[in-house]
Parts: sequence; C-alpha cells; structure tokens
Amino acid sequence: MAESPLNVLLKGNTGRNTRGLLRIIILGTIAAAAVSSRLFSVIRFESIIHEFDPWFNFRATKYLVQHGFYSFWDWFDDRTWHPLGRVTGGTLYPGLMVTSGVIYHILRFLTIPVDIRNICVLLAPGFSGLTALAMYFLTCEMSTSPSAGLLAAAFMGIVPGYISRSVAGSYDNEAIAIFLLVFTFFLWIKAVKIGSIMWGALTALFYGYMVSAWGGYVFITNLIPLHVFVLLCMGRYSSRIYISYTTWYALGTLASMQIPFVGFLPIRNSDHMSALGIFGLLQLVAFADFVRGFIPGKHFQRLLTTMIIVVFGAAFVGLVVLTVSGVIAPWSGRFYSLWDTGYAKIHIPIIASVSEHQPTAWPAFFFDLNFLIWLFPAGVYMCFRDLKDEHVFVIIYSVLASYFAGVMVRLMLTLTPIVCVAAALALSTILDTYVLASSGPNPKAKVVEDTSSEPLRSARKPDVGVTSYLSKLVVTSSAIIYLLLFVAHCTWVTSNAYSSPSVVLASRMPDGSQHIIDDYREAYYWLRQNTPHNAKVMSWWDYGYQIGGMADRPTLVDNNTWNNTHIATVGKAMSSREEVSYPILRQHDVDYVLVVFGGLLGYSGDDINKFLWMVRIAEGIWPDEVKERDFFTARGEYRVDDQATPTMRNSLMYKMSYYNYHTMFQGGQAVDRVRGAKLPAEGPQLSTLEEAFTSENWIIRIYKVKDLDNLNRDHSNAVAFDRGHKRKRTTKKKGPRVLRTE
Repeated sequence: MAESPLNVLLKGNTGRNTRGLLRIIILGTIAAAAVSSRLFSVIRFESIIHEFDPWFNFRATKYLVQHGFYSFWDWFDDRTWHPLGRVTGGTLYPGLMVTSGVIYHILRFLTIPVDIRNICVLLAPGFSGLTALAMYFLTCEMSTSPSAGLLAAAFMGIVPGYISRSVAGSYDNEAIAIFLLVFTFFLWIKAVKIGSIMWGALTALFYGYMVSAWGGYVFITNLIPLHVFVLLCMGRYSSRIYISYTTWYALGTLASMQIPFVGFLPIRNSDHMSALGIFGLLQLVAFADFVRGFIPGKHFQRLLTTMIIVVFGAAFVGLVVLTVSGVIAPWSGRFYSLWDTGYAKIHIPIIASVSEHQPTAWPAFFFDLNFLIWLFPAGVYMCFRDLKDEHVFVIIYSVLASYFAGVMVRLMLTLTPIVCVAAALALSTILDTYVLASSGPNPKAKVVEDTSSEPLRSARKPDVGVTSYLSKLVVTSSAIIYLLLFVAHCTWVTSNAYSSPSVVLASRMPDGSQHIIDDYREAYYWLRQNTPHNAKVMSWWDYGYQIGGMADRPTLVDNNTWNNTHIATVGKAMSSREEVSYPILRQHDVDYVLVVFGGLLGYSGDDINKFLWMVRIAEGIWPDEVKERDFFTARGEYRVDDQATPTMRNSLMYKMSYYNYHTMFQGGQAVDRVRGAKLPAEGPQLSTLEEAFTSENWIIRIYKVKDLDNLNRDHSNAVAFDRGHKRKRTTKKKGPRVLRTE
C-alpha cells in the first residue's frame, strides 16, 4: 500500500530538523574549538596582556570603565608624548574599548563580578567563535552545499593566519575587526542577492562598527565599490545592485563620520574616493537604464556616449583641482608603500621599521595557511564555473588580498578569510562528488556499448572509476588525513609560535623544564615602585605603551608614532655622543632612559638590532648631524666589536647597552651572544648617566639622568659658563666631552 503524503511530509520535516540540529551542534563544537585553541597563553603563562599596542588599548579601556564614555571621548592624556601630550579621544578607534566596556557593564548588571582585565584578555578568543559562525554564513551564500560552510567555519576557527592576532591576551583592534570584516561581507552578499534595503542598512550598520574598530576598514571601503564596478563592466547592472550599494554607501558614510578620528575623511580623503565615484556612476547607469525605454536606440547610444565623456571629464578635472587645492587629501605614504615595497624605507623609515610592515616571505604562507594554500586556487577556479555575482566578489577579494598579503606581513590577516572560503568550496566539492555519488548505473543515462574503452564503462561496473567504493575510500581517507595533519599543524603553531606574550619569555633548561624570563615586568615594576609618579622615561617608541600601561610613568614617545619629529629626536639622542645627547635629555625633562639589551641572554629583539632604524629616522630630520654610513665600517659591516666605528662606540645607545658588561665575564673576554662578537677588553664609560637598574638577565637596563649639580661635581675640570653666557667646552683627559651650564 502506498504511503500517505502526510507521512512523507513528516518524514521530510524530521530529516530537515535532524540535519539542522546536527549543524547547530557542529557549529557550537567549532566555536568551542576556536576559543579553546587560543587559551594556550593563559594556561602556560597567566592571564596577561600581550605585545605592545594591546597595553594602550587596555589602559584606555580601564579609563573608559572608570570615568565613563564622555570623559573618555574628551580624554587628553598628558602622560604620553611629553611635553606634547595626546588628544587620545580623537586619535583612536574606540570600537574595541567600547565593546569591552559594554560587556563589562552587562556582566556587572547581571551581578557577575569579572575583572576588566580578564574581559580584555578573553575578548579575542570569544570573538573568534563568532568569526567562525560568520564564516559559515558567508560561505553558505557562495555554495548550496552546507558542508562548504561547515568546513570554512572549521578552517577559520583554527587557522594560524587568524590565530596569530586573536590569542588570549592579544587585545588589539583585530580582536573584533576580523569578525566585523567577515560579517559585513556576508551582509553585503546577502544584500546584493536579494536587493533589500534592510540588508543594505545592516551592511552599513556593521560597516560603521568596523570603522570604529580598525583602520583596515578602508579595505571594505574599496572592495565593495570594486565589486560593483566589475559587475557593471560585465553588464550585470540590476536594481538589486543599485538598492544595495546606495543604501550601504549613504548610511555607511554617515555612520563612519561619527567617529572623531575619521570625521570628514570619507569625503575628503583619496582612500575613499573610489566609493564616492562608484556611487555617482551608479546614478548615471540607473538614469541611462531609465531613459532607455523612451529614446530610440541610435539616439540613446549617442546620448550615453556624450554623457559618459562629459561626466567623466568633469569628475576627473574636479578631482585633480580639489586634490591640488588641498580640499581632498592626497594618497598617504602607507598607500604608496603597498605598491612600492621600497617606498617606505626611503621616504618613511618609521613605517619600514615595523616588522609586520615588511614583505611576506614565501614560507610564511605555508606556515600560516598550511594545506589551504593549494586548495585556495582550486576554489577560486571553481568560482569561474558558475560565475554568479557572489563568485565575482570571491575572485576580486582573492586577487587583491593575495597581492596585499605578499607585500606586507600584517595583511596576511585579510587574506585568511577568503582562503578559508575558497578552500572550503574546493574541498566540499571533492567530498560531495565522491561521497554522495551514486555507485549504481544512472537510469537516465544512455548506456553506450564500447568494448574498446573499458574504463569508460564504470557506470555499469561499480568496482572501478569515480563512483567505485575504492575511489571513495581513497579520496575520503586522503581528505581525512590531510585534515588531521592540518589540525595538528594549527595546534602546534598556535601553541609554540603565537601563544607566548612578548613581555614574558620562556626557554627550556637542559633537563627539558621550562624557565620563565620575566625581565620586562621586573623592570617596569621597579620603575613603578622606585621612581616618582611623574618621572619621565625615554625609550625607543616600541616600549612606550608598555611603560605607560605597566610602569604608569610618562613617556616621550610610544607606539602611536603620530609625530615623526619627536621620534627622530629620541633617535638622535640615542645615536649621538653624550655631549649632544645630554642637552636633548635635559630639554625634554628626561629622568630615566630605558634600553633593551639581549647580548647576555641571546635575545635578538634588542635595541642594538633596532639601532639602525633609530639612525635612519633621525637622519631623515637631521641629515647633516646623523649619518647612517658613519655606523658602518669601511667594508660596509655593522659591528659592535673592536672594529666598530668611532661613531658607533661613542653613541649613547652603545654605551648604555655595554656599560659594565665586561664585569659579567671575569677572567675572560666579553661576548655579545646575539651578534656573535667579542667585545673590547675595556668597556665604555658614561659621564651624564648613571646605572639605576639592570634586570636579572640584563634584558632591561635603566639609567638615571644626572642633574646639573651632580654632573658638575663629577666633572670638576669642566669650565662653567661665564656670566656673559659664553660657552667654553673642554675635554677631559679620559672620557667624553661634557657641556656644563649654570
């Protein structure tokens, strides 16, 4: 007896509900794995903020929680960039701090007493789970196979290219920005497919959130207009595109202009002009589409050609005039450095000095993406087979992100999401083809007798060919092995490469036990406990945020790097002789100078290795006083041993690094273990500074700047200024020359 239609419908609904529940369980498991894989740093060390920039974000978040949103918005920080200060509320992206503050107040409202530090430490792992969910939604828009979305979510959850900026304690803007990037793209694809004002408005809403969180929002600002432009060039204009783009641009631009740090940039900066141009182009295309039905074809072509020439000519002339007059800002140096990898080193050395701004080495792609790197091109190729609007977006995103990731290490972060999408599309197609393929003959297919070609008869012989059980077993087993190796690689990279905080170093003892090197926090705690609250500390800009966050002391420069001249001043003080450096220190009210030295322990990230960037930045401002070539030998070598140049050996940085270092090698010659150099038997002497603190492993060295009375007492043979303030400079028989003032 035939089964009733009601029973068939109920069985179908039951099957769909079961599959839906299974997907929810899998997505929950993926989110849990994404969060768990980022907790190695907390488990192995402790709940601590990592790196450099996160320390400012943490300090700003504490200020927001303690003083409220409006005080945070108007915050002038007089403890940074001494004596200039910083208008902090108007020079940052507040999205990260506001997100943490909102979570903190919600938990307090629910009577859950969680410290703000733990919220900041765990924010990035928490949002990684949301990123995996957003990746599932985005990939499902690209493919009808649900397995593609689940694979993409799993890839995004554990891939090292994303984990590198989202481990516990990595409290940087990318902690929430990558989720917003992926979710904004999902909303955009949804808006384009449906042509809905609601989805366009949601895209604009999350775009505004993205603008508040990360400067990388410019990638979205240019990628979406490029997507629309390519669709127009392909002849795919439709009302869906018009509604989606105009809604996003109008509302998104208004939302982004509410951020003080952005302000009027969307209408006055060259980085945003492509979005404005496409908005205007869409109006022309929509107008042409409207009048097409009212004008004969021949006259319409003439009208359209004339309109395009006139409008584009007027737009180009207007753009040039506004740029020359200064109304529209020209392209920034960071933009030029993306197209010319040598531009920053020549014109903006402070950008080139940042390690994450260097071009990406080929092994880094395999290290951060593993086997996804060869599935990625296959997934992009598959988008050409069924070239829908969303597939065009994948192709454009892939090309741009691949190029940008190649010229800058940091932009590997923007490449990772599309690699996960494309790789999931490729792998899901392979698995669906082999696992779901029928092993029996297709009744709809015509069987052609051909004894001359046995392999082609696999439809009638299930034991051979694509649909055979053997091929299914081989392909699925290979895929499972690859996935297991991928998980093992991701776990190893996360555990060993990306879960060590920069302020706490770990090494292995001969017996295999772990030894913690805590010199950074030791030094910062010493500053906090043994110096006046307003003692000014000078260091290279890398350590400014950490000094402000952990030592709570005013600094001359920090990682914001907004004032190149002020940073160059510090570089000049570090690279000059004492008689040149001392007046600079006194002029800026410096009380202590901090340097990082790794020669004893073999720590390669010290200031001597960074020293040439200090010289280059200073040379950019004072080319007649600081010259990089003076720090290289006649053979072009950068040395710190007996063959080091006089300029190098007399520089303040060299003296502070190696002062009293020879005392650690009683009865032997001092050796710099980082640079593998044997140092001179007699170490350098300091006249204007005195050693105040050296950490246990000599990684952090802090010197106190002598005041004028002590300096005069120590150098009694120097000649004081006469009452007419005519300066006389004398040189001691031993030691550097010193300027004396009354």
